[in-house]
Amino acid sequence: MFELNLGWGIVVRGRGLRRGVGAGLVPAVLVMGVLSGCSSEPKPDRPTGAAKSTAKDGAKGAAKTETPAAARGGTVGGAGSPCALPVSFDLASGWKPQAVKNDPEFGSARQGPVTLVCEIDAKPAGNIGFLRVWTGGRSGDDPRRALEAFVAEEAKSRDKVAYTQTKAGEYASAEVTYLNTDEFLDEPKKERALAFTTPRGVVVLHLGGMDSEEHEEMLPAYELAKKSIRSA
Repeated sequence: MFELNLGWGIVVRGRGLRRGVGAGLVPAVLVMGVLSGCSSEPKPDRPTGAAKSTAKDGAKGAAKTETPAAARGGTVGGAGSPCALPVSFDLASGWKPQAVKNDPEFGSARQGPVTLVCEIDAKPAGNIGFLRVWTGGRSGDDPRRALEAFVAEEAKSRDKVAYTQTKAGEYASAEVTYLNTDEFLDEPKKERALAFTTPRGVVVLHLGGMDSEEHEEMLPAYELAKKSIRSA
């Protein structure tokens, strides 16, 4: 008979072992079993690789924000402004409007049913590009059709064209985003425009830019103009 005290109040008793079996084998096995049993507490779950990836993607999604608001710097289109327009809207700080003079001798800058009447320059605000205003057509014209005709001439080669219905201030509007893939460009660039109809005809607001990076940086000014459009 032997007696083995394993601690923690555990005592193992038994008879002597047969010949040929190591005397320390059974006690050792018993000890290992007891110790492993004492240490078999459940481990906290750890995220798998897929779970980690999902968590990371979720964090990225939460970090996304809307286009930041631009600081207001004035208005254009109303009485006394550089551009006489059927509507008025707010300008981002630093952007400078200038009326476009259409010379009958050389023809006017016309695309679809509208003619270029105002260029709002972003250079004083630190970007290279313009927010351009085009007017024309009639009060009953469909904004979507007017916009499609405008884009067809603005970018004869284009990709990823997407039209949506939206609001331009108080007006129902059609809006388009696309990649201008003209062969004369160094690389395709993002552009967008919106069109709406007023009692004085169609108005098209177009944002280009030297390249896609400039375009993205100028988006707050475009959104400010879009949201603030009102009757002049």
